[in-house]
Amino acid sequence: MKKATRSPSPYMGSVKVGPKGQIVIPKEVRDMFGVEPGDTLVLLAHPKRGIALERPTVLTKLADAIFDGRSDQVLSPQDAEGAEDFARAVRETLSGEDE
Repeated sequence: MKKATRSPSPYMGSVKVGPKGQIVIPKEVRDMFGVEPGDTLVLLAHPKRGIALERPTVLTKLADAIFDGRSDQVLSPQDAEGAEDFARAVRETLSGEDE
């Protein structure tokens, strides 16, 4: 991953979806965020909010907060409650696998 060269202004462009469902991230955007071939990005999609690409480290920080019981610091109160329930269910599932 190379160092990002953040542009002082936002970028807007268009991309076409290829026959295999792939898109090309424009060079200006790859340079802006330091994205190189082989980098992993996480795709997030919401039916009303749209599509976003993010680095896994952002989600790792969120997951760490949830599993450390600090979800209220990174999520809204309603989302934090659901995240705590999810973390509890994952812990219970993982503890059952050790038996």
